[in-house]
Order: sequence, then C-alpha cells, then structure tokens
Amino acid sequence: MFFSQAGARPRMWEASPSEHKKWVEVFKACDEENKGYLSREDFKVAVVMLFGYKPSKIEADAVMSSVDPNTSGILLKEFLDIVRKKKEAQLYRNEIRHIFTAFDRHYRGYLTLEDFKKAFKQVAPKLSERIILEVFRLRIFSKCLPCHVDSEV
Repeated sequence: MFFSQAGARPRMWEASPSEHKKWVEVFKACDEENKGYLSREDFKVAVVMLFGYKPSKIEADAVMSSVDPNTSGILLKEFLDIVRKKKEAQLYRNEIRHIFTAFDRHYRGYLTLEDFKKAFKQVAPKLSERIILEVFRLRIFSKCLPCHVDSEV
C-alpha cells in the first residue's frame, strides 16, 4: 500500500477479461436504443446492475460533468474507465476495512494508541515507537479509520 501526506492511496487495479466483458455487456444492455452512449438514466441503471446501488444525484452529476461535452452521454471508453475506478475504490475500501478489523481486536469501532502499537509490533516489529506515535498523531488513516485519541497522545 502506498501512503502520502494526503493519506492512503489505492493501488492500480486491472479488470480480468471476463469482468471487462461483463462491463461491456452491461453498457450495451443499458444503451437500449444503440445510441453509442449512456444517458444519465442509463448510467444509473448500469451502476445498479454492477454495484447494486442507485447512484446519488451528486454522483450522477459528477460523472455527467466529467464526460466529453461534445457527446450526448457517456461513451463506452469513458464508462469502462469510470467503472474501473469505482471497482478499484470499492476494493480499496474493503482492504482498509479488513485492516481496521484486524487492528480493532476489542471490536470497539475505533483504534486506540495501544491497539495501533500492538498491530504495528506484529506487522513491523522493527518500526520505532516514535514513528508509530507520529503516524497515529498525524492520523494518516483518519479518512479511512476511526481512531480514538487518548489524552496521553
């Protein structure tokens, strides 16, 4: 996993040929009139088919504003890129959730400094306590993991 001061960053991910084929099939199924693009409503249906939820107005607005203004909707290439990014983000969130669950041994829903120290002792035993404390203080995971900051920190 790669980290920056802005926080954790997901790895690049590529779809398998069968997954890519499924995305193309969903695009074609949602492009009922064979226009060559997906309208806003077509896109919403495609997201439901692939991810099991209806995108919010904000998400749909963001996607529609990001497509080429010279087209009437989302072209296949753009759709595949959008879906790949959504899938990548979904996998990344699942990975973060899995890591958090492993660190949260007491099932409290947040991490204390002690939880953090114990976890890092297992995965990076040579990492100094000072670095662990800095990471906890900076809360690099703050956007991903709820941490409970004790008064001792």
